[in-house]
Amino acid sequence: MTEQPRDWDKELANIDRAIAKQPGPGATSSPVAVAPPSPRRRFVALTWFWTLVAAVLAVALVLWPYDKTCGIRLIFFLGAAVLALVLGVLGAFTSWAHRQGLAMVLSLLVILWAGVMAAREILPRAGYAKRALEWTCPSPPPSTAPAPQTPAQ
Repeated sequence: MTEQPRDWDKELANIDRAIAKQPGPGATSSPVAVAPPSPRRRFVALTWFWTLVAAVLAVALVLWPYDKTCGIRLIFFLGAAVLALVLGVLGAFTSWAHRQGLAMVLSLLVILWAGVMAAREILPRAGYAKRALEWTCPSPPPSTAPAPQTPAQ
């Protein structure tokens, strides 16, 4: 099989015509398109978002303004601690995947701190401390005051 020889002059002329139809470097016939942020940038920003939200929540555990000795307030505190743990783990995984060293260290510190704060409340209630605490609040004693009497007519 023999190939037909190519007519290079004709092919180069076609290329020259295609180049001539395009606008020159100074022409601004179409608006400049702004490239969307790269996926890597987006994931790095998301990594820092998870890490910083977890860090803020971990600091909030220390400054918790409500009583957390028993009942629903204890449940809310433990829920916040678990949320800080989950966000810390999420930040750790994403920072590991995108090679963000500082975010990784911060995420690991958040995981450790939230775990310690949760353990401080769970272990005494699970029997692993000298002082045992209850999950539920004790019910108030029944009122022993006499019922108010209505005046007789």
